[in-house]
Amino acid sequence: MTNSTLVHNAEKIDVAYVANLARIQLTADELKTFQAQLTQIVDYVKDLEHVDVSAIEPMAHTERITNVLRKDEERCGLDRQVVLANAPAHDNEQFLVPKII
Repeated sequence: MTNSTLVHNAEKIDVAYVANLARIQLTADELKTFQAQLTQIVDYVKDLEHVDVSAIEPMAHTERITNVLRKDEERCGLDRQVVLANAPAHDNEQFLVPKII
């Protein structure tokens, strides 16, 4: 099927087709409910297309935070013996895990 099957006139989404693509089985009532909900969403987006945003500067993020990361500083790590004490198998230096391949 083509994209024109999915969206008939860019306003009505074919819920049955989308459900089939997602391998979801929907009842007739669910199809009707989801169709109504999607129609409301599309109508809302159409309303947003008419909002004047010419005075708003385009942005990549809504917050003006530039860097929220901590400084990269050396810190003490965990003690090897403490970490290995919780491991089901180890050789006193590293974890032992089953071979996968």
